[in-house]
Amino acid sequence: MRVLLVDGEPDRAAAVKTGLESAGCAVVAVAPDVADLTRLVREAEADVIVCDLDDPGRDALESMRALNRDEPRPVVVFAARGEPDQIEAAIEAGVAAYVVEGLAPNRVRPVIEVAIRRFRAHQALRAKLEQAEATLADRVVIERAKGVLMQRRRLSEEEAYRLMRRWAMDRGEKLAQVAQQFLREI
Repeated sequence: MRVLLVDGEPDRAAAVKTGLESAGCAVVAVAPDVADLTRLVREAEADVIVCDLDDPGRDALESMRALNRDEPRPVVVFAARGEPDQIEAAIEAGVAAYVVEGLAPNRVRPVIEVAIRRFRAHQALRAKLEQAEATLADRVVIERAKGVLMQRRRLSEEEAYRLMRRWAMDRGEKLAQVAQQFLREI
């Protein structure tokens, strides 16, 4: 497991790095802050990001949000404080685990493993949602095109659907593509 460690205190970062390595992680980079986090993750080819922060502020959470959008990875935050609003903002920014009371070496590996599993589950749900939205959008386009065909050519719903299906088969395209093209041409 390739880990990017973010910690602004060099002595603490060295201790955390040792703890991560003793837990079987390969620390591929250590950064003093989360500025330009996406670039750091890409350069280090990190699988997981572990942030040991005293107080994750707005800028840190914005960097994590950008990472989650552009280069999704599990992010684990070990923080000294954990106000409910702060934890909620971190979760909304894509943080997979938020641990209050700092980082303890014996807790690192299990927390990272839970964060990875939570991240993967979230990514799977996100993919399903995107697929469902795309399917729904296709269905709406098909229904609109079918309605126009029914009205203009005085076809039944079944006849309009069969006609569009035949167009799609003749062109070797998906039904939604044919419906979209038909709607653009009218």
